[in-house]
Amino acid sequence: MKLTINIDCTPAEARAFFGQPDLEPMNDMIVEEMMKRAKENLDTLADPERMIAQWMSMSGKSFEQFQTMMGMGPKKK
Repeated sequence: MKLTINIDCTPAEARAFFGQPDLEPMNDMIVEEMMKRAKENLDTLADPERMIAQWMSMSGKSFEQFQTMMGMGPKKK
């Protein structure tokens, strides 16, 4: 026997039903902070020389960590 139940609710209602926390305020804060930082660094993105200089300042271990974080670097054993 196969039984299908369709429940019509919003994602927020589903999270509340299952007892999950409401992370929307924290998400809004993170998005706002990211937008603020992006606006502050907009001049760097418009100037290729500054952007390359900023990338080159990440040398050695920090660059390896960045590559690992992005999934492009050496894999940990």
